Amino acid sequence: MVTAPHHAAAQAGLAVLREGGNALEAMIAAAATIAVVYPHMNGLGGDNFWLVHAPGAAPLAIASCGAAAREASFERYLAAGLDAIPSRGPMAALTVAGAVAGWDEALRAAAEWGGRLPRARLLEDAVRHAREGIAVSVSQADNTQVKLAELRDVPGFAAHWLIDDEPPAAGARFRQPRLADTLEHLGRAGFDDFYRGELAVALADDLGRVGSPLRAADLAAHHARRVTPLSVKFDGHTLYNHPPPTQGLASLLLLALYARRRAADCAGFDYLHRLVEATKQAFLVRDAEVTDPGRLRGDVARFLEDGMLERLAARIDTERALPWPAPPTHGDTVWLGAADGDGRMVSFIQSVYWEFGSGVTLPASGVTWQNRGTSFSLDPNALNALAPGRLPFHTIQPALAELADGRVLVYGTMGGEGQPQTQAAIFSRHVMHGMDLQAAVDAPRWLLGRTWGARSTTLKLEDDFPVALGEALVAAGHALEWVPAANAMMGHAGAISRAPDGLLEGASDRRSDGAVAAW
Repeated sequence: MVTAPHHAAAQAGLAVLREGGNALEAMIAAAATIAVVYPHMNGLGGDNFWLVHAPGAAPLAIASCGAAAREASFERYLAAGLDAIPSRGPMAALTVAGAVAGWDEALRAAAEWGGRLPRARLLEDAVRHAREGIAVSVSQADNTQVKLAELRDVPGFAAHWLIDDEPPAAGARFRQPRLADTLEHLGRAGFDDFYRGELAVALADDLGRVGSPLRAADLAAHHARRVTPLSVKFDGHTLYNHPPPTQGLASLLLLALYARRRAADCAGFDYLHRLVEATKQAFLVRDAEVTDPGRLRGDVARFLEDGMLERLAARIDTERALPWPAPPTHGDTVWLGAADGDGRMVSFIQSVYWEFGSGVTLPASGVTWQNRGTSFSLDPNALNALAPGRLPFHTIQPALAELADGRVLVYGTMGGEGQPQTQAAIFSRHVMHGMDLQAAVDAPRWLLGRTWGARSTTLKLEDDFPVALGEALVAAGHALEWVPAANAMMGHAGAISRAPDGLLEGASDRRSDGAVAAW
């Protein structure tokens, strides 16, 4: 089974499974395809993270997020008259893109499982979609139109993303021939070529030509890492997520705190209020602690110990809202899940940070570069201060849980600040309150923090929640904002559950263009 926010990616992964590939091979195929068919959300110019379950083994975590360029110094940005890192353009393209290295490390792990499919086969669907064209999704069409004013003049953007100098309409055929060539080249030369080969030279030349601080030496220094995931236990369940520089700590904290202050059901004020208040406590810890792993003040796993969880849970007022806001973050991403016939499962997330990333699209390769480095601060005293070689704070993090009844659940979503909240909604509704998995993904959602494309810190509710619930939240002190139902700002979530007898259950979000593909 494969679930993805675009049906073509789910089908690409499923085709690999049908040919005898394992879950990691299927995910590489799906990851490459989603980079082509949902290109405004993710791509070869972004980063990715993996959580992998294999029966009888500890979960494997792969982190492939790129560091700041060696020439990305305070002095460079201050000399340009900037007091903050730009969100778009060449100076926003300051961190190495780790996505392809993540595919490479996953391919090595797949081989350890006996994986045998050629790399070119895993990229086959992605190449075809890039060369022959995709039908532009509503999401891509809307985002191109909305973001055009800030992106039109960014190097390479108009030539790659516009058709006849206009944003493509939903349903239009969108071809990416340079990207198709790049994917074919990687199939022949190997993924490492992106960092230390012919393609790396072309990428570095194009980046330097447009004014990015990234150089060939920065690409050559990057390698994906196998890391130890964070974990927390309650109710007999063990939940896993990624360590810093991701906000995986916040996702685990949120659910562990809610478990200590849980509501009787998931239908009313108590449920939503308590999860929102748990979110605030988790975000306060995240914002004070999560940074480059080399700069942590201590092992962040201490926040997941019982004593600390009890202290943090005691700060939750079950009747009144804690005054908010905290600084909002942006982020647009894709989450995908896969399960093979041998019980192995993958939770995967890939992103260029904001929609279209930096907007810089390189002419030789067709790669659009991320703007993850905008999460750095130009204040040298800030927790996430810019420095050459430093890893930026990451909103993206995949989730995996081994449940008390023997099931394994992989789940996740896009959505920046909303990712931990949507993960909590899915897990709490399905596992803690017994809701059907698809219903848990489709049910009305909320978001404490920024809206898509605006810096809003209100508590946003989809308007298929009862009006009376909104009134109760306002009375408790929440700054409430209603948004239309099935809203993309709430993320494109998905999940796969595997029972001990091998039964698979999958879910794909009604808010996306996705599907669950199973065989």
